Amino acid sequence: MHQAATHIEGRADAGPPGATGTEDTLEMRLTEELLAPRGDGAAGAAAHGDAFGPAGDPAAWQPVTTPAGEFELVPVRLERDLGVITRWMNDPAVAAFWELAGPESVTAGHLRPQLDGDGRSVPCLGVLAGRPMSYWEIYRADLDPLARHYPARPHDMGVHLLVGQVANRGRGLGGVLLRAVSDLVLDNRPRCARVVAEPDLRNTPSVAAFLSAGFRFSAEVELPDKRAALMIRERAHRTQL
Repeated sequence: MHQAATHIEGRADAGPPGATGTEDTLEMRLTEELLAPRGDGAAGAAAHGDAFGPAGDPAAWQPVTTPAGEFELVPVRLERDLGVITRWMNDPAVAAFWELAGPESVTAGHLRPQLDGDGRSVPCLGVLAGRPMSYWEIYRADLDPLARHYPARPHDMGVHLLVGQVANRGRGLGGVLLRAVSDLVLDNRPRCARVVAEPDLRNTPSVAAFLSAGFRFSAEVELPDKRAALMIRERAHRTQL
C-alpha cells in the first residue's frame, strides 16, 4: 500500500467557508448520496457492499458527536467519490505529502487496490455535520508494509488522513477528528490495543495534531519514501491523554 504521509492542517489563511462555486454544487450532490439511508450494523454494510475484513467494517460504526459537530466515516464508493477525492489530492498542500496529484486515474489507482483487496485497508470519507470534508484510510498496521519498520503488535490499527478543504485547516480540527476516529477504532476493534500513524516528520502541523489527539511520539522511522514520526495512541492510556 502507498505509504501516504498524513496531511492534516495547512495554511491558516483559509477562504471563507461560505464561498460558492462548482465545488459547493459537487459536495451538495455528494452529501445527498452519503446521507441516504444506510441501515444499521451488518445490514448497512451489506447494502454498500462492504465486506468485513481484517481492518473491520467502518460502515457499521455509528456517528459520534465531536466539538465540531456530528462526525462519521463513510466507506468510499469509487463511482460517487472519485471526483472529490481527486480534487483534494490536487490541492498543493495535500500533494506535497500524498504525492497523488494528477487526473482521476491516479487517484483511482490508489483507491482500487484497497477497494478490491482483502480488507486490510478501508478508504473512507469523513463526513462532518453532514458534509464530506476529509479522506481517511483505516488499516491493519500489523499486516501493512509499515510493520517491517517498527515493533508491530498483533491487531495494531493505523490511520491516514487528509483534510480536504483549506477552510477546514489551521484551526485545530485535525486533532479533534483524530481523537474521534481513534476512539471509534478502539471502540469497534476490541482486540486492538494501539492505533498508530506515521506522518512525515516535515509535516509539523500533522505531528502536533496527533499529539493533541492523545497520541505520543514513539520514534523516528525511516520508510521507503520518507522519514516519519511514529505516533501511537494506546488503549490503556486513552482516558489520560
